[in-house]
Amino acid sequence: MHNIESNSQRKFLVIQTAFIGDVILSLPVISKLKRFYPESSVDILVRKGNESLLENNPNVNEVIVFDKRNQKYRNTIKVINTIRKNRYDVVVNIQRYATTGLITALSGANVKIGFDKNPLSVFYTKKIKHIFDTNNKNTHEVHRNLSLIQDLTDSSFEMPKMYPSQKDFEIVKLEKPYFCLLPGSVWFTKQYPENKWVELMNELPNNHTLVLMGGKGDKDYCQQIIDQCTHPDVQNKAGELSFNQSAAIMQNATMNFVNDSAPLHICSAVNAPVRAMFCSTIPAFGYFPLSKDSKVLESPHKLDCRPCGLHGKKECPKGHFKCGDIPVSIILDSLQTL
Repeated sequence: MHNIESNSQRKFLVIQTAFIGDVILSLPVISKLKRFYPESSVDILVRKGNESLLENNPNVNEVIVFDKRNQKYRNTIKVINTIRKNRYDVVVNIQRYATTGLITALSGANVKIGFDKNPLSVFYTKKIKHIFDTNNKNTHEVHRNLSLIQDLTDSSFEMPKMYPSQKDFEIVKLEKPYFCLLPGSVWFTKQYPENKWVELMNELPNNHTLVLMGGKGDKDYCQQIIDQCTHPDVQNKAGELSFNQSAAIMQNATMNFVNDSAPLHICSAVNAPVRAMFCSTIPAFGYFPLSKDSKVLESPHKLDCRPCGLHGKKECPKGHFKCGDIPVSIILDSLQTL
């Protein structure tokens, strides 16, 4: 089954220069390669800003950073030159876009693996069919990513995993039990409505601290929600925590409340309890939570317009946003097992 001897020393490069959640869902590829080829080194190429997701990861040898926003073409050439100098034996490109296809094609690696949907996959040595079948509701994006290395490893599943340090846990330690809430999203139709967040917070028990989190751009939105709620103990941590600190605080939360967004996958990577509100998107896309204590919550309305697309939208195309009408009572009922 394996094209490479398991005990042989090889240099692998995994490419995933998309967003935070995409990098987290690529981690099983890295850990599985390292498990099957323990004497080999595994590097990863990520976009600038996501490199700290790999902090403390024992399976990663080197993180190569690609600045896609500034002088993209110049930096693409720079990255290609770096990769060629590193002389990789195997390059695994998880992305389906032309830039990473070009990087893969010009990598100089003996084995170039990627999805057939990449426009430059004709230059790969091995193309894997990218199967996006919403009828198979148990297929996760991690399954699709792992299919790229199935011939090098096996068909078993592998969980994503982040590695917050003891210092990370100490920094985020709270005196009382707490809930984490992450209300922000880049896309409006992926975002559980503001008034619903306020209602949820007002219903959560007063013996818990409520911790609102997100990126720097979510700080004001979180504060806007806090200003409307009546819960006596609320903290705004948006923009204050690193990726690993976020993972640490979420791991020890009584529950995490998230949208269909990157924090959901952070929960998966530390097996944190999570309730995920899916508005315009559906779990059958393959981005549902993997934590042991996880539930996806959806609108009870029968909507022929849902999903309205693979990604979220800036506004509801129909103008009613009924997919965001997930009753708070449903969320609270899902906590009965706590």
